[in-house]
Amino acid sequence: MRSKRVWQTRDGEMSAGITDHLGPAPPPAGLRPDREAVAASMAPPPRDERLRGIRNIRGHLANGMLITGTFQIGLLGITAARGFAAAAFVSRADYGLWGLIGLTLWTAVGLKTLFGAGERYVQQSDEHQEQAFQRAFTIELIFTAAMVPVAVAAAFAVALISGDSSVLAPGLVLLLLLPATALQFPISVFYRRLDFRRQRILQAIEPVISAAAIIGLAAAGAGYWSFVIGSLCGSWTLALVLVLLSPYPLKLRYERGTLRQYLGFSLPLLVSGIAVLGLFYAVYLVGDAAIGIAGLGVFTLAGNLVQFTDQADTIITETLYPAVCAVKDRVTLLSEIFVKSNRLSLMWAVPFGVGIALFAPDLVHVILGPRWRPAVPLLQILGLVTAVHHVGYNWGAFVKARGRTWPLAISAVATTSVVIAAAIPLMYWDHLVGLGLAFALGEVVGLTIRGIWLSRFFTGVSILSHLLRAFAPTACAAIPVLLLQLVSGSEQSAPVAFATVALYVALTVSATWILERPLLNETASYFMQRRLRTA
Repeated sequence: MRSKRVWQTRDGEMSAGITDHLGPAPPPAGLRPDREAVAASMAPPPRDERLRGIRNIRGHLANGMLITGTFQIGLLGITAARGFAAAAFVSRADYGLWGLIGLTLWTAVGLKTLFGAGERYVQQSDEHQEQAFQRAFTIELIFTAAMVPVAVAAAFAVALISGDSSVLAPGLVLLLLLPATALQFPISVFYRRLDFRRQRILQAIEPVISAAAIIGLAAAGAGYWSFVIGSLCGSWTLALVLVLLSPYPLKLRYERGTLRQYLGFSLPLLVSGIAVLGLFYAVYLVGDAAIGIAGLGVFTLAGNLVQFTDQADTIITETLYPAVCAVKDRVTLLSEIFVKSNRLSLMWAVPFGVGIALFAPDLVHVILGPRWRPAVPLLQILGLVTAVHHVGYNWGAFVKARGRTWPLAISAVATTSVVIAAAIPLMYWDHLVGLGLAFALGEVVGLTIRGIWLSRFFTGVSILSHLLRAFAPTACAAIPVLLLQLVSGSEQSAPVAFATVALYVALTVSATWILERPLLNETASYFMQRRLRTA
């Protein structure tokens, strides 16, 4: 239990510190206690309304992580099954064309998601929540309408620059996703209320329907159209369900100044999204000439695999975000939450990313087949890059909770600029390897920027110590596995490959338990408290 103790200096200035409530603490030298300030500070801080009815917030968040984790594991399985099934039924060229078509999808849906009203709605603490929801829903519709001409222009630009007119029709059809995502806005209410169970049950509708449609259509020979139609089926099914189950009526409500508030929060996120989209436009459009459509298929497959490193961060960050918004003014507490949550997510992200680098040859040799052999060096580079990328990865949730989003835009623009500037010549120089090296250079810049801002936003946070601590358990496992691979050869038989993966997992788990036991025990205690309270 902690409380804030405030002391007043002789010249009337106030200073504050956090002290344990286990016993009195003497005032700092040269300070005298101000009784009224001490009495006021000892009173419990105003409790955010979203925390009402939650007696044990740590236990509730632990339960939320279990629910979110179950959802993400299921989503991981669905995504993996969908990706591998599609890879089995469609050609590398179709995968590459889907990558080009996906530029329109990312423009239409990705930018709208970043520029949407959802995160700002979760962050706010308005007294009248129904009105706040309706204002946010109205802004969501405005933002969605603003994205339509951007997405149309993107569809024509992709077709024009790539010189492949076949991507235009599916790109325009994908614009039907925009109204569907706007009608999914009621999911933000369950998220803001920390009603993780209902939120995840509803969100599971889209990937299940999409995967079933994509796999079925791919097996039927629909090619890249299977991705387009399947995505629409899942998105619109979820939209219709949420319209029926919305906790508040879907009404238009606009008040003066609302758009300015939401723009101040969302505009830097839009800039960040445009920067990321610019990166993929450069890769796909320049890469079409530099590495060919089959090379783009390799890049698309590599991206689909390395994105699995996001799973733990997604579980933890998405669970914590509404709770972090509720305590956004307590910097010391936010610093503690950030460090511990990122350490937990790195226990998955780093071993998975390094594992991709270690076992990429086995993945191609045993599972994907020889036609995907060009993917090996790119998978190895991107595996290591994504592992490093997750050091401090969830900083965005914390700065958004405090209503300051422009540092995210600065980071995205700087990182993207470096990757694009390096990728164009490097792709022509060494094709897929050059592309991987460009992403590695960008990650060096991104990690540096994150380190600078983390030191400003939080207290006692060092990006370097974070990096070393995150990679220590994985290094203990990776070094003996790498030596074993060097002895056995680059292409191992299936039994040997699976045995080596099992050894890597066992060593990683053991090293993580030894080096991170206090944090794991603390986390387990929260889960156990929740279990005992619900038993």
